[in-house]
Amino acid sequence: QVQLVESGGGLVQAGGSLRLSCAASGSIFSISVFNWYRQAPGKQRELVAAIASGGSTNYADSVKGRFTISRDNAKNTVYLQMNSLKPEDTAVYYCNAVQAFLGTVYWGQGTRVTVSS
Repeated sequence: QVQLVESGGGLVQAGGSLRLSCAASGSIFSISVFNWYRQAPGKQRELVAAIASGGSTNYADSVKGRFTISRDNAKNTVYLQMNSLKPEDTAVYYCNAVQAFLGTVYWGQGTRVTVSS
């Protein structure tokens, strides 16, 4: 089992920055990839950024150059640094962890980000 707890959301003006955190506990040694997803009102959940166990990263085109995903293995925490925020980044952001060899996916409870224009 893996538990994920997000934090760091809030209200920010356009152009501002936020850093989201995802604290992981449990069998995290088995996690092959951590992802950040977001879901805006009335829209489907979308993948924002991913970081694999080897450190490789991927980003949605809409956030490339503005968001950075990273992980601190000593703290068992994954971060999403969000810069140059836009109103369209407003959403609930979810941390996700995948155990590829078991086919198991874990989700956090989400943290809300609101970007005002």
